[in-house]
Amino acid sequence: MSDAACVSPLPGDDHYLRLRDASLIATEGMLTAKENLQVVIKVRGMMCLYGDAGVGKTLSVNASLRDLAPQQSLRVEFRSHPYPRDIREVLFEGLGLAGRQPRRAGQFDRMLKDALRQEFRVLVCDEAQWLSRECFELWRHLWDDRDTQIAIVFVGGHNCYDVLRREPMLASRVTIWQELQRLTREQVLAVIPGYHPIWRRADPEDILHTDVHAAHGNFRRWAKITVLAAEAMARLGRDTIDRQVLAWVFSKLGGG
Repeated sequence: MSDAACVSPLPGDDHYLRLRDASLIATEGMLTAKENLQVVIKVRGMMCLYGDAGVGKTLSVNASLRDLAPQQSLRVEFRSHPYPRDIREVLFEGLGLAGRQPRRAGQFDRMLKDALRQEFRVLVCDEAQWLSRECFELWRHLWDDRDTQIAIVFVGGHNCYDVLRREPMLASRVTIWQELQRLTREQVLAVIPGYHPIWRRADPEDILHTDVHAAHGNFRRWAKITVLAAEAMARLGRDTIDRQVLAWVFSKLGGG
């Protein structure tokens, strides 16, 4: 149901499909996210970073925290609707606490708060739109403690904003809200040639054609297209992107 891990994976793991030779592009959204994270870390606050799937939310947070707080950051991700107990267990493991996990919620919370008083931590809750009111209350309870040293970053899909706003006790404590948006066509033309070697010599019209018909300003789709384009170039004996390569790629993506 959940994972906990250091939030600063190897740079090669940043990109979707672990795309080889891909560069980390400092887009406007990523630079803003890093700036916002600096503020949240400084004031020990909360942040909500939300947006459509595949626009680079997790990548932006991971890359930024790898520079800002590589040893203090802990990522918690839930793939389905968790219970507060799930959060407690994941934090217990992620913080490396010894002994048995307490059975009672109050005892468990005291153990977690004791650990979070010892060293500053950035707790990143990915896929936060899955959380229930009880889970949000647990996060608030840990953060509200006068002596815990934590900043909390909620990351989630576009509806994450609405989910958190429905919890006024927590929403009122969020220091910064940021929506990460898709790349505009102008941004695509500016950043994609530097994203991966196969796009460096591509005709700008072909890059724009790819975005309009398939990528739609979405970095995850660009990664998928790049993987397929490299395969198409090998199959067709091409050393540059062309419309025949793109036609083969588009035929694999579905949706007409």
